[in-house]
Amino acid sequence: MEDRIEISVLFDGDCPLCVREVRMLRRLDRGRIGFEDIAAPGFEASRYGLDSATLMARIHGVLGDSRVIEGMEVFRRAYAAVGLGWLLAPSRWPLLRPLCDAAYRSFARNRLRLTGRAGDGCDGERCATAM
Repeated sequence: MEDRIEISVLFDGDCPLCVREVRMLRRLDRGRIGFEDIAAPGFEASRYGLDSATLMARIHGVLGDSRVIEGMEVFRRAYAAVGLGWLLAPSRWPLLRPLCDAAYRSFARNRLRLTGRAGDGCDGERCATAM
């Protein structure tokens, strides 16, 4: 089977939890996931038709057809790409999907505070150093 990128994950390389998740995905990946650090110098959010604040507010991914997705759907697709889709399968079920999506949105709103970064120029929705 030919390797091909199914999703490129746009992640915050300054976020310890994000980096831990990316490391795990990279270990399991067999060429199906691309990774792009939105906190890296020179990263251009406009390349995806977005701005830095939007990208910092929640995780985004870019599919093979260039569609941009966000939130839990990024995790669903990335986990499926490494063979762990079954772990997040319940998050697709009609009764659980809205709850899982809401739980992620709540985490995303608070991740800078939860990772100890709220005091370094970040205000919960965006980080001045990433702009």
